[in-house]
Amino acid sequence: MHRFKRQFLSGPYIIWVIGFVLLPILMILYYGITDSSGSVTLENITAIANPVHLKSLFLSLKMALLCTVICLILSYPVAMILNSLHLKHQSFVVFIFVLPMWMNCMLRVLAWQLLLSNNGIFNTILDTIGLPKLQLLYTPSTVVFGMVYDFLPFMILPIYNAMDRIRTDIIDAARDLGASQLQIFMKIIFPLTISGVLSGIIMVFVPALTSFVISNLLGGGKVLLIGNVIEQEFMQNMDWNMGSGLSIVLMIFVIASMAFMNSHNKDGEGTAVW
Repeated sequence: MHRFKRQFLSGPYIIWVIGFVLLPILMILYYGITDSSGSVTLENITAIANPVHLKSLFLSLKMALLCTVICLILSYPVAMILNSLHLKHQSFVVFIFVLPMWMNCMLRVLAWQLLLSNNGIFNTILDTIGLPKLQLLYTPSTVVFGMVYDFLPFMILPIYNAMDRIRTDIIDAARDLGASQLQIFMKIIFPLTISGVLSGIIMVFVPALTSFVISNLLGGGKVLLIGNVIEQEFMQNMDWNMGSGLSIVLMIFVIASMAFMNSHNKDGEGTAVW
């Protein structure tokens, strides 16, 4: 009876997964392999070979990789500094990094759009001190900056969580044996935090690859990522078949990247943030 009650309590979750995860995926698969008349075709999937689509896909991969690398370079030192503080209330540290996520992503990006505009704060300061204004918006660099700003916490948290699990007596023993700080980092700290690094890479690379809101707002339509192409097929061209076919290709890239990273993160450590 107790087991039945637990299964009954999972009912709402199962309904949610079916309605908002499985059914949309099945719809994408159906539209992706059919045309407007309902006939089976692979043209929507092979359309990724179109030069425009290929350019957008490669640009998305390039910018997602760049965003991931920058987030990793910034996050690892921050995680080390936070871990060295030995704060009593570690959950408060997590709260600080999670707090910005409570605000809607679009609102945060819109705020940066205003700050970086020609009449924004930065250009106003430059104009006040007699320097020429800069074109900060609608460039690939600005889009990468927006991605890094938005996804940086997803890299910091798993790395910090992995570092927090390292026992201090191991590091103390290494020091007693004459190990230098570089040796301690290369032989102990980094190998024990690699799971957190891999988890962070997955959590940053996947949303960066599929992003389209940031490139829309900060790129102004001049930085066309594969997510923007898919969004245009659905919302502007109303071609659900083409949009679904390109989405299938993008899902393949996402699944392949996650499978590759998970194969090197077998213990799964570093994924929890509490």
